[in-house]
Amino acid sequence: MKNKRIHNNKKLINSRKTLRKNLTPAEAFLWKHLKSKLLNGKRFVKQHSIDKYIVDFYCASEKLDVELDGEVHQNSTAAEYDEKRTLLLNELGNTVIRFENKMVFENLPSVLIGIQEHFNKS
Repeated sequence: MKNKRIHNNKKLINSRKTLRKNLTPAEAFLWKHLKSKLLNGKRFVKQHSIDKYIVDFYCASEKLDVELDGEVHQNSTAAEYDEKRTLLLNELGNTVIRFENKMVFENLPSVLIGIQEHFNKS
């Protein structure tokens, strides 16, 4: 049996590139505080694929996925999809944490603390 590539699936490379070039305003704002190891010296990457999903931000050393949710996530279909996605990512050993876009703009310190609280838990 051939090992399946779980991280950075080559089939998703174009989607990842497009998403990186077109970050949402909330993603771009948070990225300024996560890039270049600015948060506790942890390396984050943006728009990283794990299995068949692309996560907003990923910290490999912590196996931590940070997701930002806008209005598009506030319906039952999206909630169901997010739940299924989170379950798969958890099964792969990752922790998924979610923040609303609004919170990133209105309470960034709280978001950063929320992320830091998940460091060194694995």
